Amino acid sequence: GAKLLLHGLCSNTTVKSLDLKGNNLRALGAEVLGKLLLQNKSIRSLILEWNNLGMWEEAFSFFCQGLGANNFLQRLDLRNNQIDHRGAGELAVALKQNTSLQELDLRWNNIGLLGGRALLNCLHSNRTLKKLELAGNNVPSDILKAVEQAMDHNQDRQTILRETQNREYILSREVLSLKDEKTKQFLDLMDTIDKQKEEIARSGRMSAARVSQLQEALNEQHSLVNSLKARLQMTEAALALSEQKVHSLGELLNSAKQEQTSLAERHFMELQQQKQEGAGREGKLLHDLSDAKEKNLLLRSQVDELEKKCKVQQAKKDQLSQVKQDLTNTTAELKLRAMQAEECLKMEKRRFKQSLEDMESLRVREVDRMTQHIEASERSMQDRIQRLEAVRIALEEELSQAKAAALAERGQAEEELMKVRNQARLEEQQRLEHLEEKLRLMTESRDEAQNCCLKQKQMVAEAQAKAHQLSLHADGLRRRLEELQQELNSKEEEKVTEVNKVKVELQEQIGHLQAERTAQDGLREKIAALERQLKALSSNHREALLDKEGEISMLLEKLRMKEADISRMRQEEAQRATFLQNAIMAYVQGSSLGTHSSRK
Repeated sequence: GAKLLLHGLCSNTTVKSLDLKGNNLRALGAEVLGKLLLQNKSIRSLILEWNNLGMWEEAFSFFCQGLGANNFLQRLDLRNNQIDHRGAGELAVALKQNTSLQELDLRWNNIGLLGGRALLNCLHSNRTLKKLELAGNNVPSDILKAVEQAMDHNQDRQTILRETQNREYILSREVLSLKDEKTKQFLDLMDTIDKQKEEIARSGRMSAARVSQLQEALNEQHSLVNSLKARLQMTEAALALSEQKVHSLGELLNSAKQEQTSLAERHFMELQQQKQEGAGREGKLLHDLSDAKEKNLLLRSQVDELEKKCKVQQAKKDQLSQVKQDLTNTTAELKLRAMQAEECLKMEKRRFKQSLEDMESLRVREVDRMTQHIEASERSMQDRIQRLEAVRIALEEELSQAKAAALAERGQAEEELMKVRNQARLEEQQRLEHLEEKLRLMTESRDEAQNCCLKQKQMVAEAQAKAHQLSLHADGLRRRLEELQQELNSKEEEKVTEVNKVKVELQEQIGHLQAERTAQDGLREKIAALERQLKALSSNHREALLDKEGEISMLLEKLRMKEADISRMRQEEAQRATFLQNAIMAYVQGSSLGTHSSRK
C-alpha cells in the first residue's frame, strides 16, 4: 500500500505535508521513500514517526541518498525508527549535500556516541539546519551542547543574511525614492523656469506697449511742432504789421519748447526706470536659476555617493569574476600556443614541399647532363668512325672494344642514376619521418598543455575547497573554545559572585550600547578586562583540569596555526558595529549556561 501511494505522489505537485506515522514501513517502504524524495518537488513536511526504517541498512542508505538530493523538504520527523550509528552516518552524509532541510527530529533512536559525532561533523558544512532533536539516543551531553551551539550559529547566520537582504532592499527603495524626488524637483524647476520665461515675455510685451505709447506721444509732439512752425511762418508774414505780436509769439514758442523738453526728459527717465526694473528682474531670475542648479548638483552628489556604496558591495563579486578571467586568460594562452604549433607545422610542410621540388629539379638537371654527355660521346664516336672508315677493316676489333667501353659507361651512368634516385628517396623518407616525429611531439606538447590547464583548474577548485574547509575548521575551533570556556565556568563554583557582577556590568553595557553606539570603545576595554580575569581564574584552576590538558594543548597548537585567520576575522567583526550586539548576547548566553551547569 505504501508503495502504490508513494509511486502516485512522485509526480504530484500539490501535496505540501505527508504524515505516515505508525505504518510499520520497512525495507521496501524506505526505498520507495528515497525515490519519492528524488522525484517530488512539492512536499515540505514529512512525518515518519513509529516506523522501522533504520533496521535495514541498504534501504535506509537509499532513503538517505534521496534526502541528500532533495532540495525542497524543510521538516523531517524520524522518531522511534531504530536508527543506529551507521544510519546516523548515512544521515550525516545526506545532510552535507542537502541545502533545504531546517528541522530534523531523531529522538528515541539508538544513535549513540559515534552517530552523534558523525552528525556533529556534518553540521560544519550544513548551513540551513536550524533544529536538530537528539534526546533519548544515548548521546553525551558535550555533543548535545555542541549540536545546540551549531544550531544557534546557523540561526544567527540566517538572521544576519535576512538582515542584510532587508537592508539591501531598503537601500534600493531609498535610491528609487531619491531618484523620484530628484525627477520631481527637476520637473518643478523646469516649471518655475517656464513661468519665469512667461513673466519675462509679459514684461517685454508691456514695455513694448509703453514704448509704442511714448512713440505716439512723440509723434503728436512732432505734429504740434509742425503746427507751431506754420504759425511762425504766419507770424513772420505778419511781422510787418505788428512787432508786439511777434515778441509775444516768440515768448509762447520758448515756453512751448521748454514744455516739450521737459516732457521728453520725463519720458526718457521713465524708460530708464523701466529698463532698470527689467534688469533687476532678470538678475533675480538668474539668481533663482543658479540656486536651482546648486540644489540639482547636491542631489546628484547624493546619488553618486549611494551608487559608490552599491559599487563597494559589488567589489566582492568582482574578485570572483577576476579569478574566472584568470582562468579564461590561461585557456586563451593555451589556445594561442596550439595555434602557434599549427602554424609551425604548416611552415614545416611548406619547407618539406620546397625541398622535394628542389630534389626533383636537381634530379632532372643530372639526367639532362648525363644525356648530353652520352650524346657528346656518341657524336665523338661517330666522328671517329667517319675518320677511320678507311682503316675500318683493320680496326674492327678496336671499334668493338670501343663499343663495349661505351656500353659499360652507359651502364655505369644508369647505375649512378639509380643510386642517386634511391638516395633521394631515402632522404625524403627520413625527412617525412622527422616531420612525423615533430608532429607527434607537438601533439604531445599540446595534450600536456591541456592536461596542465585541467590540473590548474583542479588546483583552483581544490584551493577553494581547502579554503572552505579551513573556514569550517576555524568555526569548529571557535565552537570548541566556547565549549572549553563553558566547562571552565562550570568548574568555577567559588567565583560565582564575580561572574554575576560581570553579568550585571555586561547587561548595563548592553543597555548603553542600545541607547548610544558611541560607547563601543569602553565596552571593548571592559570585555578585555573580563577576558584577563577569566584567564587568571583559569590559571588558578589548572590543577582541577589535568584530564583536559591534552585536548587543550592540541587546540592551542591548532589555534596558533589559525591565529592569523582568527585575528583577521576579529578585525572584520570589530569593524561591523551592527553585529556587536549579537556577539555580546552570545557571550552572555554562554556565561548563563555555565552558571546553570555549576549550580546543578
